[in-house]
Amino acid sequence: MVFVSSLLFYVCTMAQIFLSLAAILAGLAVAAGAFASHALREKISERALEIFETGARYQMYHALAILLVAVLLITLESPPSSLVVSAWLFTIGIAIFSGSLYALSLTGIKYLGAITPIGGAAFIAGWCVLAFAALKI
Repeated sequence: MVFVSSLLFYVCTMAQIFLSLAAILAGLAVAAGAFASHALREKISERALEIFETGARYQMYHALAILLVAVLLITLESPPSSLVVSAWLFTIGIAIFSGSLYALSLTGIKYLGAITPIGGAAFIAGWCVLAFAALKI
């Protein structure tokens, strides 16, 4: 009984963390898009602006994916633990993929673009793990 209680506490805590994280990351994606549209339009090149907006778009997509995981953790009777892994992979992907694109567009430091595929790989891994979790539901 203690194990079930501990597991339930863990699932609820992870759901709360991911719900909060999704909301924060989605809000920041909206802010980044607005910042790009209003503050950066005249300050950086058109290509740099496209790069920045790509970071914001992918941040929003994956914030919504984290939200989906949080909802699944809350609603499923016995959610697979791989859901938690997928949400962390999406979070890592946002930090590395979107973060490197923001930094690249604002600084022009080209080697930052070499980091971006690591974040993309985290996104892909997150979707694969989510698919695996779906098979266990």
